[in-house]
Amino acid sequence: MILMVITLTTLNAQERRKIEIQFAPFMTFDESKPDATILTRDNSKQVHIKHEGIEMWCDEAIYDAKQDFIEAYGKVKIKQGDTINMVSKYVEYSGKTKLAFASGDVILKDPSSTITTDTLFFDRTKQEAFFENNGKVDRDTSGTITSVIGRYFMKTKKYQFVKNVKLVNPKYIIESNQLDFYSVSGYAFLYGPTTITSKTSVIYCERGFYNTSEDTGYFVKKSKINYNERIVEGDSIYFDRNKSYASATNNITITDTLNNTIVKGHYGEVFRDKDSLYITQRALAITLQENDSIFIHSDTLMVTGKPKKRIIRAYYNAKVYKSDLSGLADSIHINQNIGLTQLINIDKSKNKDVFLKKKKPVLWNIQNQITGDSIHLISNVKTENLDSLKVFNNAFVINKDSLGDGYNQISGKKLFGLFQDNSLSTIDVIKNAETLYYLRNEFNELVGIDKSKSGAIKIWLTNNAIDEMKKSNQIGGKTYPELEFPENEKIIRGFNWRESERPKSKLDLFKDDPPLVLKVIKGLDAYVPPVEFFDSNLLDRIEKSEPKSSIKKSKKFRKNSNKSARKIPKSLLKNNK
Repeated sequence: MILMVITLTTLNAQERRKIEIQFAPFMTFDESKPDATILTRDNSKQVHIKHEGIEMWCDEAIYDAKQDFIEAYGKVKIKQGDTINMVSKYVEYSGKTKLAFASGDVILKDPSSTITTDTLFFDRTKQEAFFENNGKVDRDTSGTITSVIGRYFMKTKKYQFVKNVKLVNPKYIIESNQLDFYSVSGYAFLYGPTTITSKTSVIYCERGFYNTSEDTGYFVKKSKINYNERIVEGDSIYFDRNKSYASATNNITITDTLNNTIVKGHYGEVFRDKDSLYITQRALAITLQENDSIFIHSDTLMVTGKPKKRIIRAYYNAKVYKSDLSGLADSIHINQNIGLTQLINIDKSKNKDVFLKKKKPVLWNIQNQITGDSIHLISNVKTENLDSLKVFNNAFVINKDSLGDGYNQISGKKLFGLFQDNSLSTIDVIKNAETLYYLRNEFNELVGIDKSKSGAIKIWLTNNAIDEMKKSNQIGGKTYPELEFPENEKIIRGFNWRESERPKSKLDLFKDDPPLVLKVIKGLDAYVPPVEFFDSNLLDRIEKSEPKSSIKKSKKFRKNSNKSARKIPKSLLKNNK
């Protein structure tokens, strides 16, 4: 065994930084390579090499003292302090540039992660590692990350993965165009088209953040979460996998694919395990039907319940619109399972403001205005057609006379109606029934005005006009000629014509809303490309390391004269241009 330490001819600062051979039992020379020394291990130990804080072991090495360059072969190991360990089949290392190139089953480890690739650059000056031909990083808590291009910033414990990036975790898979990963914190920053796929959801964004340690994320730019039956979209989305929770801000759309329902607004929360969502700021629910969609708007919307059994609750200044039906109420509740829609009144006992009169629920069907303390609509869940109507307390129906200025009116304590082809066909008024009706003959000529009170009234309608009326326990009543009808009798007590409030389109649902001011979204900066691994600093080091003797020689010779540059893309080198 030969112990050899190649000493320096002088002790100036520059030469002290040369590669040191700590152990090499066998040393040979090749006449064709006068500047090279071949170092070989024995049966007991590998060749041992040191240079400014790193140590290298290998089975064989070729050392060029003139260029301070070494090639290591066979079970190569490199150690830097207590943090970086690398193994490979082959390594090139320049003492001048402090740039290493490793190939053949390369594995680089630090305390929190492991890089596996076929070829790897290691810049000791910048403390960065780089691969560009597929690599993998394993991290115990975050899973495995693969990409075509990868870069490791050792000072900040940051990884940057580019092109075909894939993070595989037992709970989910992240696929992205670029992923910046911080090894200590487990933070992942996502750039470009990205999907996060799990058993319960698929997330898409084009810029985002994911905390792999806590399973939470924040996504912007075309962000979307697919919860199987629900798709959540918004300008920004917060996600918590552990709580099965997501919140979204600005331009939100939540699509219920099973119930054909779309909910929109500018702030929303989704609780997947509870099958519920909350949305506000110009909240709008759209129930898609084959023939006619239903639109509901309110300050706040809540949707709960299992698929096919959803309940929609619209709170405060609720409005509903479809082509043949519209309404207003303090709140609207819809049970899709039984086809029940409830328009609910404000509790009068809590507030005696006269404005409450306007707040009574109101429903418009074709030309009929229907009001009451609460209104129930029942639809056929199979055909999606209106089936029946119930009005509780202070029921009132107003229909403007088709040819005159008067109003047909019906009032009572309760009202029950049946629909045919989505138009009222029969009306039953129970208790304290009162009517005022403009009678017309077959030529639509006014023949009189009928006003009466009864215990109950049953009305049959054809084409939205009264065809027949049956009164029970009538109390008085009279039919007046038009000219003899008293002016003060033209309305029934409780009359309130609210046509000006009627939504005549889905846009009318928002006409009374205050101006919308969207929240400014902060939290994720736009992508800024990093400095290239082969930056000007590294290329300058390589250029300066070129032997002075090669400067006067031909380009053909110079192309391979600087060993430290031979693995660098030739397009980047000045002397190759």
